Amino acid sequence: MNYFSFELQHIDKRTGARAGIFHTPHGDILTPVYMPVGTQATVKGVYPRDLKEAGSQIILSNTYHLYLRPGDELIKEAGGLHKFMNWDRPILTDSGGFQVFSLTKLNKIKEEGVYFNSHIDGSKHLFSPEKVMSIEENLGADIIMQLDQCSEYGYTHAQAEKAMELTDRWLKRCLDSKTRDDQALFPIVQGNFYDDLRLESLRRAKPYATHGIAIGGLSVGEPKERMYRILDLMRPELPEAVPRYLMGVGSPDCLIEGVKRGVDMFDCVLATRIARNGTAMTSKGKTVVRNAAYARDFTPLDENCNCYCCKNYSKAYLRHLINVDEMLGAMLLSLHNVTFLHKLMKGMREAIFADSLTEFTEEFYANYKEV
Repeated sequence: MNYFSFELQHIDKRTGARAGIFHTPHGDILTPVYMPVGTQATVKGVYPRDLKEAGSQIILSNTYHLYLRPGDELIKEAGGLHKFMNWDRPILTDSGGFQVFSLTKLNKIKEEGVYFNSHIDGSKHLFSPEKVMSIEENLGADIIMQLDQCSEYGYTHAQAEKAMELTDRWLKRCLDSKTRDDQALFPIVQGNFYDDLRLESLRRAKPYATHGIAIGGLSVGEPKERMYRILDLMRPELPEAVPRYLMGVGSPDCLIEGVKRGVDMFDCVLATRIARNGTAMTSKGKTVVRNAAYARDFTPLDENCNCYCCKNYSKAYLRHLINVDEMLGAMLLSLHNVTFLHKLMKGMREAIFADSLTEFTEEFYANYKEV
């Protein structure tokens, strides 16, 4: 049985941006798509019903964190991640590879896998490709990621090549140990910021991109122009018939530039993380509502948004909530930011069908200023 297929519906005539439908066991995903991150089986501060109303088609959860708490075996016993968290739409789980990158001080990378000490209690664990596949199969997400080594910005060519080679060997081990046909395994392209390594990693990954391909190791602290250059480099060689997923990218400008370069899927914690710090993405630009300038601003957060936050509350009230550390403030801003990014993606999808993405992005950039 073929559980997955991708329909490429239209390509923007000037930019080459793509609009499509990705069919999965838990529903269709209209692309380009932004995926909110629910690290520990929940998108922080947002009710699942509100995620759906905001337009969330798919969410991402974290293999490393769910393995540690509550445990993948427990989630399997509950009927899988969809039932455990009561989410009936598609889910993507990463492999824990990013934690290899972000928790460097707690791990050691070997051929067999990654040895790490839990950030919770210091207990020792091994994440091998085989172990990661077992965990992700227990979780039961629709889309799963291979174990990879995300090399740091600033790596030498030799260091980056070693990480790329290891990622390639781990991919084959993941494929050999994967048993479920109702999960789509995306290989991950690495190679740091070296053209030859990026193209070689892509060449090796393409034969295994049965259902999709992921681009890792970008948005790791480099100037954005360097990320765009790598995407431009890879674009002519990326497979056409499957979704292309740029990992860990979620600022409005990077979403736009990624879509213009033929990327279909994105995820990032940015929307909810900055919301908890009192920052909103609005049609006029980034707004830091905790600032004193909004103390007597009784206008909506964004006049062009119809989310629950914008329809019911003023900047002054939101500022008050954030400054007195009331959880409702973070919840309202998180809902707004997620809604904003979904609206942006929907607008780009409609513009692609109209072959007007260039005009759409020019208008967006003309209005989106740092406020």
